[in-house]
Amino acid sequence: MKTAGIIVEYNPFHNGHKYHIDKTREITACDYVVAVISGDYTQRGVPAITDKYVRTEMALQNGADLVLELPLYYAAGSAEYFAMGAVTLLDKLGVVDSLCFGSECGSIHILSDIASVLLEEPALYRNVLQENLKTGLSYPKARSAALTACFPDVSYTDAISSPNNILGIEYIKAIYKRKSFIQPYTILREGAGYHDELLFTDLLEDSVPKSSASAIRQSIDAPGGLLSIKEHVPNTVYDLLKASYLKSFPIKSADFSLLLKYKLLLEEKRGYDDYVDVHPDLSDKIKKNLYRYEDFEQFCELLKSKDMTYSRISRCLLHILLDIKKCEFTHYIENDYIYYARILGLKKEANELLHKMKINSSIPLISKLADASGSLSKTGLSMLHKDIQASHIYDSVVSNKFNTCFVNEYSKQMVIL
Repeated sequence: MKTAGIIVEYNPFHNGHKYHIDKTREITACDYVVAVISGDYTQRGVPAITDKYVRTEMALQNGADLVLELPLYYAAGSAEYFAMGAVTLLDKLGVVDSLCFGSECGSIHILSDIASVLLEEPALYRNVLQENLKTGLSYPKARSAALTACFPDVSYTDAISSPNNILGIEYIKAIYKRKSFIQPYTILREGAGYHDELLFTDLLEDSVPKSSASAIRQSIDAPGGLLSIKEHVPNTVYDLLKASYLKSFPIKSADFSLLLKYKLLLEEKRGYDDYVDVHPDLSDKIKKNLYRYEDFEQFCELLKSKDMTYSRISRCLLHILLDIKKCEFTHYIENDYIYYARILGLKKEANELLHKMKINSSIPLISKLADASGSLSKTGLSMLHKDIQASHIYDSVVSNKFNTCFVNEYSKQMVIL
């Protein structure tokens, strides 16, 4: 029995994601696909446009067999920790043979070469990195220059700066660090680019348009609304979105604006550098500009600089809002990242996979939150409670925005198809 892993957000699921799952099955010849999905918050530091259970059903309706939640500390983390958390989760299941991800370059050899240099840090890389840091370059730019020195070939240079390539490199690094037997594969990303904000229509006859999730999210708010994205997502996804439209979705960063302002005011005197990714300079900048705060997105724009991207600022603010602290994060990392596999959904036909996981997994499988306390360590329970708390915050925003009843996370059932 072969099992492939994929690491996803599905914010929301679109035609490119369906292509990814189909190609994963084709190139790995797997019997099952296990998807590790971000919960209610994403790696860009924003809330997901719709909740994790709807996105889980999207995945199951379109080719995934089992969906597991990536714990909050990694789902809302930098690329390095997002990748390390997800790969560790797949590795600890004891059943995953391969990991397949999309990339702009489509070459596993290029990405593996870069990952090896970043791990081994040969002399040339270290020297160029230090020289560039001394000139005042930010670490990401200095690292890019050092990699370019090691790989002058243009195909490598282009690969270093593309978002899906960067994540792919981090996945491979994580596999190498863990000395995992998981085999990495990559497929060439087709259609729109990761950051493209316009819906993409392929000119080839009978082709399926593959727009970016960013473009789809923006189009939902534009004239034409939900109908404008219909051909850019599978029919099952469109039906799910239509059923929840203006009932529980769409959710945006702006919906968390008042909560964030409250938390920033509450912490103003002590500062914010106890939170993950928030360094003292950024903490001071937040305090200095706090009374210019208008909303979540405006504040990200106000704080961003040439050395701090919008996404990084948004991620830091989300860490403050959700109380994601450095001391806890360090403890989780030092104790090997992942302590449970929470099942969000599965297909009934995946019983053989589930049985094999129960035998081989080195971490507990959680299908009911009420049963978690009897199987998790103190550290595992601490991480899980943070996931639950963050979901309750998300659901509170949903219920307030759409005037619906709040549903406790403990009463929700995993999705079974």
